[in-house]
Amino acid sequence: MEDINSLNSLIPFLIPIVLLQVGLMIFALVDLLRRESTKGPKWLWALVIIFVNFIGPVVYLVFGREE
Repeated sequence: MEDINSLNSLIPFLIPIVLLQVGLMIFALVDLLRRESTKGPKWLWALVIIFVNFIGPVVYLVFGREE
């Protein structure tokens, strides 16, 4: 029973982190779709953004975009 109570006490701290992660992922995917060229194949960047949690969108935004 203590496990459930400790999990419930963590939920207010986890919600902002999850929202930030989802927001970053959506922003990076929209940017990827709108951009004509990237450093590497778009399908690979999409996989990185979706499956490499939290760091994937940041890696794409820093290294994957061509200006």
